[in-house]
Amino acid sequence: MRPAQLAAILDREFLAAAEGSHTPVMLWGPPGVGKSQIVAQIAARHGVPVIDVRLSQMEPSDLRGIPFRNGSHVDWAPPSMLPDATRHGASGILFLDEITSAAPTVSAAAYQLILDRRLGDYRVPDGWAIFAAGNRQGDRGVTYAMPAPLANRFAHFTVDTHLDDWVDWAYGAGIDERLIGFLRFKPELLFDFDPAKGLAGEMAFPSPRSWEFSHRALQKFGERPDLLTQALAACVGQAAGIECAAFIDSLDRLPDIDAILRGDDVAVPQELDLQYAVAAALAGRALRAKATPEMKQVVGRILDYASRFPLREMAVMLVADLHRGVGNAVFSVPEFGPWAATVADVMLYE
Repeated sequence: MRPAQLAAILDREFLAAAEGSHTPVMLWGPPGVGKSQIVAQIAARHGVPVIDVRLSQMEPSDLRGIPFRNGSHVDWAPPSMLPDATRHGASGILFLDEITSAAPTVSAAAYQLILDRRLGDYRVPDGWAIFAAGNRQGDRGVTYAMPAPLANRFAHFTVDTHLDDWVDWAYGAGIDERLIGFLRFKPELLFDFDPAKGLAGEMAFPSPRSWEFSHRALQKFGERPDLLTQALAACVGQAAGIECAAFIDSLDRLPDIDAILRGDDVAVPQELDLQYAVAAALAGRALRAKATPEMKQVVGRILDYASRFPLREMAVMLVADLHRGVGNAVFSVPEFGPWAATVADVMLYE
């Protein structure tokens, strides 16, 4: 399932915790596809904490707590990491990450916590949702087969990569627009890892997580072309890193973005890679102009320029990114009507 759909499901499941109809959710997927980040985004949207419990690093007793004598009987002191309404707040997310890497004795200790929302006398506060994530056995991670009693305590979803969802996140997260343009040009490199082949002698491979690392590499080594290629390769692997560095090196032929936004007569580049790059740069500029007095003018100039792309599908992609970034305000710009007329047959029939 694509990340945007999963985010909607987790959002509803979080709200359902306070309503008493919450079902614990298990997210499956290969490393680096954004499972943990989706959970973090839900928490940020609602302004609640995430308690990240790594069962792979625990013993069974770590969950149950320690016993202590209380008069003539023994009570259990639950661990402080588990949600407590007084310490952590009335609502939040208990996230059991890397659950498939936990030893069977540890995952067995979590059965009652996940289904019954309790461990002995401890109870998970009503407003807290329980989400978990892990790798599949075929993903070449350190995993155990999930026992049937544990699996039956979750609703299960598999996280797939989806370029539009990643692009939407990337613009909002301030990811370098050169990387967005590159992945629009080479969408197959958003995630490229075949677990059946292993890592073929290198540890880095392209994934949503490692492209975020590449963004950081660009900030640090963008002015050092002698280092940039290897810095990118260290994040996403040799093949993808070399291709990305070559793409970035070609951007000195990119049209003047400021001139486009001034309304100057700027030619559309003939090279396909540069078209993807200029589209990404323009969408990023529109997002930065959001909620400013200049937004409609910026969007209008971009729409004028989009209507001149030789590939109408490229124009549709650019305006779709505009819409995801600035919302329905795109439709109120006078230039939207003439642009839509130039691509009507693409949107209606292709």
